[in-house]
Amino acid sequence: MEYPSLDTPTAGAFRFNTDSGQLEIYDGNQWTGILSTSPEMQTGGTRGVFAIGRVGPASVNTIEYLNISTTGNGTDFGDRTVISRRGAAASSRTRGLLAGGYNGSGDTDVIDYITTASTGNATDFGNLLGDARTIAGLSNSTRGVFAGNEVPTQLNVIQYVTIAQTANAVDFGDTSRVGHQTATCSSPTRGLIGGVFGAPGDSNIIDYITIATTGNCADFGDMITSGYGGRGGCSNSTRGLFAGGWDDSASAITKAIDYVTISTLGNSIDFGDLNQGNSSFSGCPSSPTRGVFAGGYAPAKTNIIEYVEIMTTGNATDFGDMANVAAYGSAGSCSNGHGGL
Repeated sequence: MEYPSLDTPTAGAFRFNTDSGQLEIYDGNQWTGILSTSPEMQTGGTRGVFAIGRVGPASVNTIEYLNISTTGNGTDFGDRTVISRRGAAASSRTRGLLAGGYNGSGDTDVIDYITTASTGNATDFGNLLGDARTIAGLSNSTRGVFAGNEVPTQLNVIQYVTIAQTANAVDFGDTSRVGHQTATCSSPTRGLIGGVFGAPGDSNIIDYITIATTGNCADFGDMITSGYGGRGGCSNSTRGLFAGGWDDSASAITKAIDYVTISTLGNSIDFGDLNQGNSSFSGCPSSPTRGVFAGGYAPAKTNIIEYVEIMTTGNATDFGDMANVAAYGSAGSCSNGHGGL
């Protein structure tokens, strides 16, 4: 029998449990087994899932998916339980969560879940702390975290759920600034929340949290340019990317992609460019090697999908098209192979 250390382990620590014969990781609260699975075993490659959010002027509950390891067009997955845009997503290897949003006349606090390896309609998971619009999501293999809010006023709240359970969200802490339209990415340990559209004015600040704990954000660094609204964020376990958005300094939508190393602190560095300026993406899922930027507003609604190789630098390459022409206002995107897993 292996007895526990007298010292509290740090989040992310490993041990070998001699009773179960299993390698375990400490998630900040408890020791949990490491699953011997991968996106390749589940779906033949990392699957990116998009809750479309909006087609033309109308909010919709449509969900699409694609295989990030290949190139091609999006395929129908199923439907959310609610019609929604401007929501957020988080995911583990097996389950994706779709949370909050606006249906064109009102807001929702509903959290849905899907089984990423299958296709079909979403199922009710629980509820956010309150109605939420234009929020952002990130996750590791255990927790889904949702940050920011636009209703009933600009908010800096962070909340979380345990992905493997079904339950309502719990308070996590606060971001450094009040606002919404933030871009997020994560490693298994850290979650990054970059930029904000809010009051007083837009910001290029990047905050970070330790996902396995609770508490307020700490400063990570800054994006290259101030005032990015509607940026897209994605990552593998090492590098986080931020793309597109509204550049206040140029009064225009930007093509810029920049990156950070998640385990360090510091300002973002130039990565390359999208093929077209874009903001308010329909989704930015990722695999261990690729980041995908899909749909959005450029400055008209678009269904174009582009991708980059995360550990290189350079401009984006065409991937295919979404099945729906999606305007700004995604209801969230996730994958079973992103940087937090």
